[in-house]
Amino acid sequence: MFEDKTLVCQECGKEFVWTAGEQEFYAEKGFTNEPKRCPECRKSRRMSQKPQRQMYDAVCANCGAPCKVPFQPTEGRPVYCSECFAKMKEEQG
Repeated sequence: MFEDKTLVCQECGKEFVWTAGEQEFYAEKGFTNEPKRCPECRKSRRMSQKPQRQMYDAVCANCGAPCKVPFQPTEGRPVYCSECFAKMKEEQG
């Protein structure tokens, strides 16, 4: 029923293929318009509209490595880098 279509991105002007599978998905969701942007431009548009998380500098309480965390570190509470945190979760789990 659906066939791949080549469309032109209104943002960057590059051609992109709108696959039959994507068209079927659009139809299932009730969308009637073809996409106007290529997948890369759609992704960058979504990311630009998403508020950026503030990251805070910290030092890992386990290995001493500098790291960034998405919360304000509190005095007296340990902060772990992602590697140490993952190891701790693995040991608990």
